[in-house]
Amino acid sequence: MPSVTSTTLKAGVIGWPVDHSLSPRLHGYWLDQLGIDGVYLPLPVAPDDIADAIRALPKLGFRGANVTVPHKEAAFRTVDVLRPAAERIGAVNTIICKEDGKLVGDNTDAFGFMENIRAAVPAWQGAGLSAVVLGAGGAARAVLEALISAGVDDIRMANRTSARADDLARHFGSQVHVVAWDDRNAACEGAGLLVNTTTLGMTGKPPLDISLDGLSAEGVVNDIVYAPLKTPLLAAAEARGLTAVDGLGMLLHQARPGFEAWFDGKPVVDDKLRTHVLAGRAES
Repeated sequence: MPSVTSTTLKAGVIGWPVDHSLSPRLHGYWLDQLGIDGVYLPLPVAPDDIADAIRALPKLGFRGANVTVPHKEAAFRTVDVLRPAAERIGAVNTIICKEDGKLVGDNTDAFGFMENIRAAVPAWQGAGLSAVVLGAGGAARAVLEALISAGVDDIRMANRTSARADDLARHFGSQVHVVAWDDRNAACEGAGLLVNTTTLGMTGKPPLDISLDGLSAEGVVNDIVYAPLKTPLLAAAEARGLTAVDGLGMLLHQARPGFEAWFDGKPVVDDKLRTHVLAGRAES
């Protein structure tokens, strides 16, 4: 690591815990690649200290920070200004420190999700498409924001706890239609996109039991997790000739807006970056 001086641009990722985060490896790669005098640090902050830590960022010379679990909603309540995506999603994952010390809160998860889909399917269009979203947590909120912004007006949401899905449907509007978890197979009928935002199928978690029979022949299946990179759901999609999109790209693309704001550089998401980040996961 190059030496850090008073002029080095500083950003980081705030979480509790935070050592598992791949963001320092990701941003470090871009800093090296672009030759920028910058550093991106893991910042472990306990929940009781989160507001004070966020407000201290500009005083400590930070250009901003990413925010990961469990602090995204606390960051939403702490920043001075909310960008529209953060306001609609109800959480902040990116903080930008302005020259006057004001804290701007953004949420780039919806951007990252959509960029990941379009990187895999460049001609992808939301208008006229039916989509199925499994889960109703924070990631689902970002996916709904992305799909509605892309013009998808038929979103079928299934969650194991229907009350949470009902809450999101009320928040996001008439485009979101809640279906019972037991009806998730029927919900796929004619859909062109299936997104799994649950932890089902993730390493160490129970499998996701769902039939892909009803999906459109040109359908896209996305699992937002990346451990494993190819989940059983994605393997099943590939076996049917559907387009399978893993979750790593969402992580990589959501990092771009923050990097551009903090370090004044234009990062690129490509296969070399994917390989570098995945190597870090293998080492952890």
